[in-house]
Amino acid sequence: MPVALIRMVGLVALVGAVAVGLTACSPEVGSKEWCERMKEKPKGDWSANEAADFAKSCVL
Repeated sequence: MPVALIRMVGLVALVGAVAVGLTACSPEVGSKEWCERMKEKPKGDWSANEAADFAKSCVL
């Protein structure tokens, strides 16, 4: 196998592992911690989905 291909596969594996690690740190949508984080986040930065989830999980 060429060295460049081995490095490419290693890089893809590393990026995948980092992506999984970052998402694992996020609280579950609708949880008490998620609601608290959303209250701290500027409302102008909320996505439409986040606003709907907040209304469903944290307000009602």
